[in-house]
Amino acid sequence: MPLRDHFRSPLDDVRSWDELHGGWPMVIVQHLSKILPEPYFAGPGVYLGRFEVDIGTFDRQNVIHSNVVPDIAQEGGTVVMTYAPPKPTSILEPRLPNQDVYEVRVYDSKRNRRLVAAIEIVSPSNKDRPENRAGFVSKVAKLLYQDVSVSIVDIVTTSHFSLYEDLLTMGDVNTMHEGRELSTTYAVTMRMRYENTKRLMDSWHYPLSVGLPLPTLPIWLCETLAVGLDLEAVYEDTCKALRIR
Repeated sequence: MPLRDHFRSPLDDVRSWDELHGGWPMVIVQHLSKILPEPYFAGPGVYLGRFEVDIGTFDRQNVIHSNVVPDIAQEGGTVVMTYAPPKPTSILEPRLPNQDVYEVRVYDSKRNRRLVAAIEIVSPSNKDRPENRAGFVSKVAKLLYQDVSVSIVDIVTTSHFSLYEDLLTMGDVNTMHEGRELSTTYAVTMRMRYENTKRLMDSWHYPLSVGLPLPTLPIWLCETLAVGLDLEAVYEDTCKALRIR
């Protein structure tokens, strides 16, 4: 089934967009749990105005791998789990600022969790005011600077701002993709890597349109290991669970 418009009539007259956004992260986690190898794990996070899935690993030695994990193969120099990510839609050299961060994080010293990937589902409040857009983009930039793979899924049709474009603008990157303007509804995965002395950002960017299916996003667990997140499957499973037609 194709992408629906959850922010306009007729669907918006009978169902609220936050029902989808609230249920989507857990369905994503359920799908990822079937394909993530040990010691990686995914967990949902729903905060005021923010919906996300974080993927982490335990920093520990002598990890015992589960027998139910698919075989890991070598394809084109990239280690993948029965999934070979396509070539990036763009390779950029952004100049993302080193963000000033003031926060407290408390971890169980016996667990030593390390964040490796984050999937952010955009809500209307992330885009409705300049300060909210700036806060979202700063958070993504901070994660990328820390070598965390970040995916953004934006199906908000009532706002004409692109948070991905704002991120590229912050990084002093041309926001035109092959001479075309970036869509304001899209799915994108980004990761940072080094090539000689350059710090590059690989980007897998897919415009989204109401009435069309959603893509599969590469979710990078480390420099050479990725899994594929079938957005169409998790979106449809969420809609079915909520009886959204």
